[in-house]
Amino acid sequence: MANQPRTRSPELTDGYSLDDQIGFILRKVSQRHTAIFAAAFGSDLTAPQWATLAKLYENGATSQNQLGRLVALDAATIKGVVDRLGARGLTTTSPDPDDARRVLVTLTEAGRKEAERGFPIAAMITEETMSSLDAGQRAQLIALLKALS
Repeated sequence: MANQPRTRSPELTDGYSLDDQIGFILRKVSQRHTAIFAAAFGSDLTAPQWATLAKLYENGATSQNQLGRLVALDAATIKGVVDRLGARGLTTTSPDPDDARRVLVTLTEAGRKEAERGFPIAAMITEETMSSLDAGQRAQLIALLKALS
């Protein structure tokens, strides 16, 4: 029985096309964007590492927990990202003077320079990812995706 071909149930497939499903489309776009990102940054930074540097540059010293929320990473993942950036000398951590249970993450001078070097690269990645859209479509897409997130 395990080798028998499956028959499609018309009730389940009528009107359904995987190619029209939001999750499938988002995954394909994400794969394309990830490939563009990897080609541009190479092995220098992962997307979560870049997001962490960029958010620290924007916000300044931030608790590790809050930083994870800002870049949409869970507590264990942001800790690993911060540890790897710290090992490269791009961030430092210290106890929060207002709450010793919290860890503050700060960019080092090398981290600031890395973020500044990366901003034009990241802008180029966005440009390439959305190259098939005109300016109005780009703005609409960003607005719609923000509404979903």
